[in-house]
This record gives sequence, structure tokens and C-alpha cells, in this order.
Amino acid sequence: MTKFAVVYYSATGTTEILARAVAAGIHTNVGAEAALLKIEGEDVREGRYENPELLQQLDSCHGIVFGSPTFMGSVAAQFKAFMDATSERWGRRAWTGKLAAGFTIGGSPSGDQLNTLQTLQVFASQHGMLWSGIDLPAGWDSSGRNRLGSQSGLTAVRCDSNGVHQLDRLTAMYLGERIAGLRRSILTEGDL
Repeated sequence: MTKFAVVYYSATGTTEILARAVAAGIHTNVGAEAALLKIEGEDVREGRYENPELLQQLDSCHGIVFGSPTFMGSVAAQFKAFMDATSERWGRRAWTGKLAAGFTIGGSPSGDQLNTLQTLQVFASQHGMLWSGIDLPAGWDSSGRNRLGSQSGLTAVRCDSNGVHQLDRLTAMYLGERIAGLRRSILTEGDL
């Protein structure tokens, strides 16, 4: 069984909607499972993230998908506290070679969401992880996925009606399918 985790912080529920869609995409691959791991605000005490059980779950995964809303042009403070709490794992290279991807949602089509994805990508690179973006060029997918055109990962925009645009949900599902498919390719073909 190939194990993935979708670790995320969600303030209003929209990031959680995307996290669930990513996990659903992972589950479409035979032999892949995804754990949804939510970063809770109460796990941050005096600015430090403290949830060793969640961190241990990440250690046993083959891939991790990171998700945070874009607040003030970057990841949420709660997610940054989680990132900082992984420094001991960085020191022992616990996540080296794991697959990684990321997603974010904001209140406008730009909202500096690219900076959030780049923050997640640099974080994954610090850990020696292998980053996977989205291979769907905007405007070229017949179903309309990746409507905002981000290749580094999923960007979404909060909608008034149900929180997350249906095409953004489909793109999140595709991101999950993609990262699980990459892991399967590595195992069966021996290369990317």
C-alpha cells in the first residue's frame, strides 16, 4: 500500500474542501491511500506547533501534499508554525525522497497565491522532497481544470456560493491523482 498524507490548515473550511478533493484523487489510484491531517489552531502554543502524533504520521508516508490558505500573501501562521516544527526531521533527513505537492486558496484570482505555493515548494525542497506541479496548461484541458493556470500547484479562489469553484475541486482531485500516479510510475517503471 502506498501511503500519502494531505496536511493542511483551514480557517473557513475552503482549504479543507480542497484537501478532501486531493485525497479523493489519491484514492482513485489502486493501492494508494490518503490520510487527511488537519493542523489545528490549538496545536500552536506560544507560536510553536506541538502535535508529535501528526508529525509521526507524516514520517511513514511516501508522499505529502501541503495545503494552506493564502493570508497576507503567504501561508497561514498556523501552517508556518507547523513548518518550523519539522526542523528535527530536516536534521535527520526523514522526508528526503518523498513526493510533495501543494495547494492554496485565496480571496482573489491572484492574491499572491503563487508566493504561498513557492513557500510550500521551498519547504519541501529544504526537506529533500521531490515536488510535483500540475501538468495541465490553462485553457487546454477540455474539462476546464487548472482554470487559473498555476503550474507550481493548485491555486483556487473562494466563491460566494459554496466556497470553492467546481473546477478548482476537479483540479484538486487531479493533483491527488497525479501525485499518486507519479509514485506508481516510480515503483513500476523505476523512473519518472
